[in-house]
Amino acid sequence: MTYYACHDHIDIALDTVVDEHESAPIMTALTEQETLSTACSFCEKTAKYKVEAE
Repeated sequence: MTYYACHDHIDIALDTVVDEHESAPIMTALTEQETLSTACSFCEKTAKYKVEAE
């Protein structure tokens, strides 16, 4: 599963992927254009990162 995270919730997103997949997560910074339409998976703030399993 892919999670989108703001600065406040990046740790939770990383931990969630590790717990679910038991592998190292891949964290990618979103482009400025992507951040305009993407909300954090854990709150309503603008997402800055995409976190997914390998």
